[in-house]
Amino acid sequence: MKQLLTVWRSPKKDEMYLYTDRLEALKRVPDDLLKIFGTPQEVMGLPISEERKLGRADAKTVMQEIKIKGYYLQLPPVREDYMLDIHKDTSAKYTDII
Repeated sequence: MKQLLTVWRSPKKDEMYLYTDRLEALKRVPDDLLKIFGTPQEVMGLPISEERKLGRADAKTVMQEIKIKGYYLQLPPVREDYMLDIHKDTSAKYTDII
């Protein structure tokens, strides 16, 4: 089965996306979620089938959640703590190995 989706980007949270049915748009997305998500910004239309490869989501799961809930929420990837500090000068932390 094929379906046409709309992908929406969150202006509040980097790498957070909503997938919705193209015809329903945001009608079934709860207001509480939209408050957290922010005003959705349309990224693209996306034809999808269960066999389609998506970057960080399983196409079959996306389609099932849209059918049941009216949307699929893709959360940002988990960041490792050490990656959050990569741009900081941490040389003082490692004086015992110098």
